[in-house]
Amino acid sequence: MTYEPREFARVGAAVLLASAIAWILLLLDSGGMTLIAHCHAAESGAMPAHASLRMLLAMNPPASLATGWAVMLVAMMSPALIAPICHIRLRSFTHRRGRSVSLFVSAYAATWMAFGCVLLAVELAASWLAPRSYLPLAGVAVATLVWQVSPFKQRCLNACHAHTELAAFGAAADFAALRFGLAHGIWCAGSCWALMLLPLLLSRGHLLAMAAVTILILSERLEPPMAPRWRWRGLSRAAHMALAQARIRLQSTRPAPAPSLQR
Repeated sequence: MTYEPREFARVGAAVLLASAIAWILLLLDSGGMTLIAHCHAAESGAMPAHASLRMLLAMNPPASLATGWAVMLVAMMSPALIAPICHIRLRSFTHRRGRSVSLFVSAYAATWMAFGCVLLAVELAASWLAPRSYLPLAGVAVATLVWQVSPFKQRCLNACHAHTELAAFGAAADFAALRFGLAHGIWCAGSCWALMLLPLLLSRGHLLAMAAVTILILSERLEPPMAPRWRWRGLSRAAHMALAQARIRLQSTRPAPAPSLQR
C-alpha cells in the first residue's frame, strides 16, 4: 500500500520524535532496565525460597519494571507503527483521525503491556533461579534463532502487513480502531517476543542489544509478505537498500569527466 508522501512524512516525524525521546530517557537512566538480582535461597541457605522471592520483588518493584518496559516499547516499537497509523488516518474522516489513532495506539500498547508481564515474569524467574548463570540467556538465544527462521514467524509478519478496512462512522469506527490495535499488537508481539526478551536477560549491554534488535525488527518490516517456510529473515532488503543508497551517493560525488578538446 502506498501513502501520500507528505502525510507519511508528517506521521513519521511525530512517531520518530516519540521514539527519540524514549531513547534519551533510557540513555539518561541506563541502569533502569537492569534487574537487581540477589543470591537465591538455595545457594545461601539464609532464608526460605518465598522470603527470597519477596526480597527480589522488593528490590525490583513491579511498577518500576512496568514503567521501564513501557519506555522500552516506545523506543523500540513505535517506528513500526508509522505504516498502520498512516493507514488509519487515510481511512478516517479528518475530525476522527486523532480519536481513531488514539484508540489504535491504546489497544496496541495494552496488548504489548500484557505480553510484557509474561516476559518480565520470565526475567524475574531467571534472576531468581539462576542469578549468576548464562543458561537462561543461552536458552532464549537458541529459541530466538529457531523462531527467527520458522514459518510461524513469517505468518506473524504477514499478519503485521495486513491492514484491513475500517468503519468510518460512530461506534463502529471506534470498535474497528480498537480491534485493529489489538490484532496488530498480538501479531507484532507474536513476531517479536523472543527478540524483545533477549535484552532483558543480558547482565550488561542492554542499550546496545536493544538498538540491534530495533534495527532487526524494522528491517523485517521492510520485507514484503512471503510464503511461510523455514528461512532466515530480517536484514536482506535493508542491506540492499543501504547498498543502493551508498552506490547512488558514490556516483554523485564522482567528478564529471573532462570534455575532450576537438581540433
